[in-house]
Amino acid sequence: MSRTRLADRINQRVFNALYARSLVYNTCWEDPAVDRHALRIGPDDRLLVITSAGCNVLDYALCGPARIHAVDANPRQTALLELKLAGIRRLQHDDFFALFGSGRHGQARELYHDALRDDLSPFAQGYWDRHIAAFLPGRRGGSFYYFGLSGWVARGFRAYMKVRPGLRDAVERVLSAADLDEQREHYDRDVAPRLWGRGMNWALSRPFTMSLLGVPHPQREEVVRGHDNGIAGFIRESVEYVFRRLPIADNYFWSLYLRGRYTPECCPEYLKPAGFAALKHGLADCIEPHTTTVTGFLQQTDERLSRFVLLDHMDWMSVYHPQALVEEWQAIAERATPDARLIFRSAHAEPGYLEQLHIPGVGSLQERFRFERELAERLQPLDRVHTYAGFHIAQHLAEA
Repeated sequence: MSRTRLADRINQRVFNALYARSLVYNTCWEDPAVDRHALRIGPDDRLLVITSAGCNVLDYALCGPARIHAVDANPRQTALLELKLAGIRRLQHDDFFALFGSGRHGQARELYHDALRDDLSPFAQGYWDRHIAAFLPGRRGGSFYYFGLSGWVARGFRAYMKVRPGLRDAVERVLSAADLDEQREHYDRDVAPRLWGRGMNWALSRPFTMSLLGVPHPQREEVVRGHDNGIAGFIRESVEYVFRRLPIADNYFWSLYLRGRYTPECCPEYLKPAGFAALKHGLADCIEPHTTTVTGFLQQTDERLSRFVLLDHMDWMSVYHPQALVEEWQAIAERATPDARLIFRSAHAEPGYLEQLHIPGVGSLQERFRFERELAERLQPLDRVHTYAGFHIAQHLAEA
């Protein structure tokens, strides 16, 4: 038992060390199409969104809200959003798509120094001064999407496809399938037998792999407890749901990691010409990046916020920083408008910590927020990422 606890502590310290020094996410792994249905963003809304790679911040901006506060404790994630915002302001679509769609541009250094750098904060300037080469062809597999911690995993899978005879071609047949029936047939016949084996199961079961993907120890443990075949079994179940039950033609999440790039037909809305133009002509102006925690931002602002996108960070907070989680919900309750809506994801289908939370001066979480389980259950099957057991939607209840 003591050895297990020691291993757990070591794994978490590895995760913390990686997170503190690295860009973790080079793209977002939450489906904003599902989020839009849950959030119902309108022109008067003011959002708090955990930044991650900034993709979904830009997607929500296309809904035309009054303000989006993009908050992340990792300054490298903020730096990535800043670079994208600078690109929207200063570049034409072809150059912007080459950088953030194809993930490569032969003149990335020149574009950065001539057009983008002056728009960045001092930290972002220092970061991209050192790392803009990630966008150059020939570096790290020739794509920005092989950069950062999650990029290491994508590069590893790319190498795996090379050593598994026929796997790369089989994956391409799935991605090019004309309809769901053909896609399912190619997956079952050509991909699954080549993809799943001892080597893949071993790699997916390593805590280090999950750390590279930004999955902390508490989430890993929850997945292990909830699935007979552990992490590898859960991931296989998720992959098979995506490739057997959801059309891959517009699934830019998995397509990106299989190809290492977006295509003009399969990419986030902010990368499409119409979305880029709308952001460039004013919709991106509502975005304000902040490097801080959710609680830190809420405690320093007087603004009332009507929409919250909290990703999955509460899973690990509930284990390592339960009091900080209480403080975060208290800050949310204090700054939320009477009609506020919030969403978050979890490795838990029904997170037990939600039932146990007691907010000082408020009471239980359920006394201040109504969880819309039926809506979440309708939207969850549509999620094109499909790597979370729980999708949670809550409506703020105005004080009596």
